[in-house]
Amino acid sequence: MIEITGYLWKALQLIKTPALRPFILFPFLINIVLYTVAFFLGYLYLDHWITQAIPEWLFWLRWLIYPLFFISFCTVGFFSFTLLANVIAAPFYAKLAAKTLTVINASILVTHEPNLREIWQAELKRLSYVLSRTLPILLLFIIPVINIAAPIVWLLFSAWCVALEYFAFPLENQGVLFPQQKEQLKTMKISALSFGGFVTLGLSIPLINIIVAPVAIIAATLYTQAHTPPK
Repeated sequence: MIEITGYLWKALQLIKTPALRPFILFPFLINIVLYTVAFFLGYLYLDHWITQAIPEWLFWLRWLIYPLFFISFCTVGFFSFTLLANVIAAPFYAKLAAKTLTVINASILVTHEPNLREIWQAELKRLSYVLSRTLPILLLFIIPVINIAAPIVWLLFSAWCVALEYFAFPLENQGVLFPQQKEQLKTMKISALSFGGFVTLGLSIPLINIIVAPVAIIAATLYTQAHTPPK
């Protein structure tokens, strides 16, 4: 865990590097646009619903409903739209992982830089993997007795999925495909879950979560490079 925090801290320092800025700026703008549109549409829908469904004598409830909407959007909406933003911004993140290698060591060569089709195919495979396991895990919450452990299972699963997402970019630059990525991360479960846990926590914090993705990708790239045996 201490090692993982070290890589995240180094990544936070590297995010200021001019050579990396173009690959951070565009995903940042994508996130801003998505969150703004989602919040605006959600607010309009909520306002319309309040006007139609709540009688005038209960209009005081709007002062309770609006804060609840904002809190719900921050905790659920931000995380959900982060996943969508990752799919859209994946080409920039792949470039960010590759560029990070040249920043830390100009002599490093990227053995395989995936094209746009390969990147989005990989993102869709990961998304399918996550969604196919999300529903069964959510069902644990409604099964008596077992539902006591459901939050722990959910947190571990979330951390695992986040690790899969952000380690994918540096691993794909090494020519490691999704099935092999899962196996490789299984050999470093504690580090992967620690990494995923820290990043998940960052993703749950509004505004801060906008810079979490590039920091996570840089940190994953640094970790992968440090633990890749020399050829």
